[in-house]
Amino acid sequence: MMNNRPLLVKANILNRIIAKGIDFIIAGAMAELIPKAGYFAGLVYLLISDGLFEGKSIGKKIIGLKVILHESSSGQPCTFRESVLRNFPFIIGYVLLKVPLIGFIFPVIIVLFEGLLIIGNEKGMRLGDEIAKTQVIDEIKS
Repeated sequence: MMNNRPLLVKANILNRIIAKGIDFIIAGAMAELIPKAGYFAGLVYLLISDGLFEGKSIGKKIIGLKVILHESSSGQPCTFRESVLRNFPFIIGYVLLKVPLIGFIFPVIIVLFEGLLIIGNEKGMRLGDEIAKTQVIDEIKS
């Protein structure tokens, strides 16, 4: 029996890092440019970003990546619900940036941990992906 699932190409880790970096720059810009509410606007953007544009945050859209539901046979895009679940570990780091003197350490630890999980997982799934049952694919090659 043949599997009718289309070939999905696991996203390159460097492309994922660049895409997430773009999203963090957008969140940081919101925090700086929008008085008082900018920090929370950036927080909300990071939470829901992968549910935008049919599974593509702005960073992923630029780089050519897409977040899909892992169990979906048709490559169904990530929704806002899955986006919130999968990005929650990064939100913890974003919030902990506010801790004086040592706040930068927590995001670095979270990013390194998630990066190791991506490298060690056959499908490139990090903790957030495991929780939300999502996978990041290279949209151009898939």
